[in-house]
Amino acid sequence: MLEKTEAEWKKELTPEQYRVLREKGTERPFTGEYNTHYEDGTYSCAACGNDLYKSETKFDSGCGWPSFDDEIEGAIMRKRDVSHGMIRTEIMCANCGSHLGHVFNDGPTATGIRHCVNSVSIDFKSE
Repeated sequence: MLEKTEAEWKKELTPEQYRVLREKGTERPFTGEYNTHYEDGTYSCAACGNDLYKSETKFDSGCGWPSFDDEIEGAIMRKRDVSHGMIRTEIMCANCGSHLGHVFNDGPTATGIRHCVNSVSIDFKSE
Protein backbone atom coordinates (compact mmCIF):
# COMPACT_ATOMS: atom_id res chain seq x y z
CA MET A 1 0.00 0.00 0.00
CA LEU A 2 1.18 3.50 -0.85
CA GLU A 3 2.26 5.28 2.32
CA LYS A 4 2.66 9.02 2.77
CA THR A 5 2.60 11.26 5.80
CA GLU A 6 -0.44 13.43 6.38
CA ALA A 7 1.81 16.44 5.73
CA GLU A 8 2.60 15.03 2.28
CA TRP A 9 -1.10 14.42 1.57
CA LYS A 10 -1.97 17.97 2.66
CA LYS A 11 0.66 19.35 0.30
CA GLU A 12 -0.58 17.30 -2.69
CA LEU A 13 -4.38 17.51 -2.27
CA THR A 14 -6.73 20.49 -2.31
CA PRO A 15 -8.26 21.34 1.07
CA GLU A 16 -11.58 19.74 0.02
CA GLN A 17 -9.87 16.62 -1.30
CA TYR A 18 -7.90 16.32 1.94
CA ARG A 19 -11.08 16.73 4.04
CA VAL A 20 -12.90 13.98 2.15
CA LEU A 21 -10.12 11.58 1.17
CA ARG A 22 -8.00 11.69 4.32
CA GLU A 23 -10.42 12.88 7.03
CA LYS A 24 -13.39 10.81 5.79
CA GLY A 25 -15.57 13.81 4.98
CA THR A 26 -18.55 13.97 2.64
CA GLU A 27 -19.32 16.49 -0.08
CA ARG A 28 -22.83 17.93 -0.25
CA PRO A 29 -25.21 15.85 -2.40
CA PHE A 30 -25.91 16.94 -6.00
CA THR A 31 -22.84 19.24 -6.05
CA GLY A 32 -20.09 16.92 -7.28
CA GLU A 33 -18.50 17.11 -10.72
CA TYR A 34 -19.20 13.45 -11.53
CA ASN A 35 -22.74 13.04 -10.18
CA THR A 36 -24.30 13.36 -13.67
CA HIS A 37 -21.20 12.50 -15.71
CA TYR A 38 -21.68 9.62 -18.19
CA GLU A 39 -18.73 9.54 -20.61
CA ASP A 40 -16.90 6.32 -21.47
CA GLY A 41 -13.73 5.82 -19.49
CA THR A 42 -12.30 4.96 -16.10
CA TYR A 43 -12.72 6.60 -12.69
CA SER A 44 -9.58 6.59 -10.55
CA CYS A 45 -8.59 7.61 -7.03
CA ALA A 46 -7.98 11.37 -6.87
CA ALA A 47 -5.23 10.82 -4.30
CA CYS A 48 -3.06 8.20 -6.00
CA GLY A 49 -4.45 7.54 -9.49
CA ASN A 50 -5.41 3.89 -8.83
CA ASP A 51 -8.16 2.78 -11.26
CA LEU A 52 -11.37 2.10 -9.31
CA TYR A 53 -14.43 1.93 -11.60
CA LYS A 54 -15.23 1.47 -15.30
CA SER A 55 -17.84 3.87 -16.70
CA GLU A 56 -20.19 1.02 -17.65
CA THR A 57 -20.73 0.30 -13.93
CA LYS A 58 -21.95 3.87 -13.22
CA PHE A 59 -25.67 4.54 -12.87
CA ASP A 60 -28.03 7.28 -11.65
CA SER A 61 -29.26 6.24 -8.21
CA GLY A 62 -30.80 9.64 -7.44
CA CYS A 63 -28.80 9.84 -4.19
CA GLY A 64 -26.80 12.92 -5.22
CA TRP A 65 -23.39 11.25 -5.46
CA PRO A 66 -21.82 9.20 -8.25
CA SER A 67 -23.03 5.60 -7.97
CA PHE A 68 -21.42 2.42 -9.27
CA ASP A 69 -22.63 -1.17 -9.08
CA ASP A 70 -19.22 -2.84 -9.27
CA GLU A 71 -15.56 -1.97 -8.84
CA ILE A 72 -12.43 -3.00 -10.69
CA GLU A 73 -11.26 -6.21 -9.02
CA GLY A 74 -8.90 -5.53 -6.10
CA ALA A 75 -9.30 -1.74 -6.28
CA ILE A 76 -11.52 -1.18 -3.22
CA MET A 77 -11.17 -2.01 0.48
CA ARG A 78 -14.19 -2.20 2.78
CA LYS A 79 -14.40 -1.37 6.47
CA ARG A 80 -17.29 -1.31 8.95
CA ASP A 81 -18.22 2.29 9.79
CA VAL A 82 -20.28 3.05 12.90
CA SER A 83 -19.86 6.84 12.82
CA HIS A 84 -22.74 9.34 12.98
CA GLY A 85 -25.04 6.85 14.73
CA MET A 86 -25.25 4.57 11.67
CA ILE A 87 -23.85 1.19 10.69
CA ARG A 88 -22.42 1.38 7.16
CA THR A 89 -19.61 -0.04 5.08
CA GLU A 90 -16.90 2.46 4.16
CA ILE A 91 -15.11 2.05 0.84
CA MET A 92 -11.46 3.07 0.47
CA CYS A 93 -8.86 2.94 -2.27
CA ALA A 94 -6.94 -0.33 -1.89
CA ASN A 95 -3.74 1.36 -3.06
CA CYS A 96 -3.57 4.35 -0.68
CA GLY A 97 -6.37 3.86 1.87
CA SER A 98 -8.15 7.11 0.97
CA HIS A 99 -11.86 7.41 1.77
CA LEU A 100 -14.15 7.18 -1.26
CA GLY A 101 -17.62 6.88 0.26
CA HIS A 102 -19.84 3.99 1.31
CA VAL A 103 -21.33 0.86 -0.25
CA PHE A 104 -24.93 -0.24 0.25
CA ASN A 105 -26.89 -3.39 -0.59
CA ASP A 106 -29.80 -1.47 -2.13
CA GLY A 107 -28.64 -1.05 -5.72
CA PRO A 108 -31.27 -1.35 -8.45
CA THR A 109 -29.01 -3.21 -10.89
CA ALA A 110 -28.30 -6.95 -11.15
CA THR A 111 -25.46 -6.75 -8.60
CA GLY A 112 -27.74 -5.27 -5.91
CA ILE A 113 -24.81 -3.08 -4.85
CA ARG A 114 -24.57 0.72 -4.79
CA HIS A 115 -21.17 2.32 -4.29
CA CYS A 116 -21.96 5.90 -3.24
CA VAL A 117 -18.78 7.85 -4.02
CA ASN A 118 -17.73 11.46 -3.41
CA SER A 119 -16.87 13.18 -6.71
CA VAL A 120 -13.90 14.88 -5.06
CA SER A 121 -12.49 11.42 -4.29
CA ILE A 122 -12.25 10.43 -7.95
CA ASP A 123 -10.81 11.58 -11.27
CA PHE A 124 -11.92 10.54 -14.75
CA LYS A 125 -9.90 9.31 -17.72
CA SER A 126 -11.61 9.15 -21.15
CA GLU A 127 -11.17 6.06 -23.29
